[in-house]
Amino acid sequence: MAGGAPPSSGGPTVSSSSSSSSSGLPPPPPPPKILLAKPAGAAAAQRLGREDDPSAVVHRSRNAAQPGSLNLFSESWEFHTDRILPFLTENSDFTVIGIIGPPGVGKSTIMNELYGFDGSSPGMLPPFATHSDETRAMAKHCTTAIELRVSAERLILLDAQPIFSPSILVDMMRPDGSSAISVLNGEALSADLAHELLGVQLGVFLASVCNVLLVVSEGIHDFNVWQLMLTILSMNGHPFARNITEREWLRNSAKIWELVKKSPTIADYCRTLQGSGLFRK
Repeated sequence: MAGGAPPSSGGPTVSSSSSSSSSGLPPPPPPPKILLAKPAGAAAAQRLGREDDPSAVVHRSRNAAQPGSLNLFSESWEFHTDRILPFLTENSDFTVIGIIGPPGVGKSTIMNELYGFDGSSPGMLPPFATHSDETRAMAKHCTTAIELRVSAERLILLDAQPIFSPSILVDMMRPDGSSAISVLNGEALSADLAHELLGVQLGVFLASVCNVLLVVSEGIHDFNVWQLMLTILSMNGHPFARNITEREWLRNSAKIWELVKKSPTIADYCRTLQGSGLFRK
């Protein structure tokens, strides 16, 4: 896994460890690069699709193979290591890019462009599902948990479910208002509190396992997003301190998810929110 952010000229690179090996100490872990992105629009998508654009982040293959739906988590939010492992290799020259943001700001559209999806090909579905007129009319979300795709350039792309999503809150709410998803070691929580904590957990996880984390918002005045990101950045751990293979990254990511779910810091944050009076008990 390449340390730090990928260069602007193209695909991922592996950071050198020669200086650290001579001293016998591992290199200090670089922080994940947090990039702020505007909502994806037609103009942005058109610019990203230009092959001659020198500012493009990656060189994309328009004929890249598109895997089926690959979610990192099961319906009970257990990590899908065995399911994802066959799609990864022992290659260590790769970059992990995650994305997070509220509903309808174009997160999946951005990830489709990074993947290299050619929307002009008839009958080809995008690797990451995007909103249709029907889903917009029903105010439904397209992504649940975290969807994974691997591009031809070995970009591991992680598209997270939207934060602050009313439709996700509805899906995880029982008739009595409690959460159908256990987010803190089986502790019974109200759905609105569990929804808030799940967004924090996903953000901490992404910040811990990604080289680059894209944060997409409605604009600079979207204070809820910035407040959540400040909370996430105050909790996330260090990224991997050495170069690892794709499969090692997956196994280590599974361990990190277990640590996130059992985090005493997030548990303390939960108790603070419970005592604030802003959430149902």
